[in-house]
Amino acid sequence: MHKIIVLIGPPGAGKGTQARLLQERRGLPQISTGDLFREMRNSDSPLAKEVQAIMASGKLISDELTFEVVKDRTSREDCSGSFILDGYPRTSVQARQLEELSSETGKQVIAIEVSVPREELMKRLTGRRSCPECGEIYNVYSRPPKNEGVCDMHPDAQLTHRADDNEESVGARLATYDELTKPLLDYYSESGRLLSIDASGDVEEIFGEIVSKL
Repeated sequence: MHKIIVLIGPPGAGKGTQARLLQERRGLPQISTGDLFREMRNSDSPLAKEVQAIMASGKLISDELTFEVVKDRTSREDCSGSFILDGYPRTSVQARQLEELSSETGKQVIAIEVSVPREELMKRLTGRRSCPECGEIYNVYSRPPKNEGVCDMHPDAQLTHRADDNEESVGARLATYDELTKPLLDYYSESGRLLSIDASGDVEEIFGEIVSKL
């Protein structure tokens, strides 16, 4: 049976990396709601115009409209088999709406929680540095540049540190994630469709574990 793979994980857990690997190596389309809404800014479809109007008003996009956007995208030919949802659903309400899509398409929903200890997440997020020239990402704890503070490929480029990548801001972001995501994790756990992956190790090992569980 084809699957709708829901990736769930806090900022810094690496779910985006794993989604990219699944897409590149297994041919599974990665559907990101963030990407979908950005695409709609330049589209003139009726659905896109509805989204644009809500964005322009400053209002939040409803669960119902978000579902319609996801449903529209996943109706394309590349999603005829299994595919990955990144960033959707975010709530148990959206998870229940996804069941409708699952039923209509005959696909099985399976949720994968990409889990990392809180201390490790703090290091990943507060230690991030990026090159303003090429966008290369470093980490002062786990992947430092050869020379402190500068990019390996652009020695004249001083690495930058996001203002919100500090312990206080990161802690608040992670607390918000926990609060919003717990009902979603409970929803999939209670139905026996939640797989938890320890993502604190090597990227390739994590990928191998995800593939084996799928």
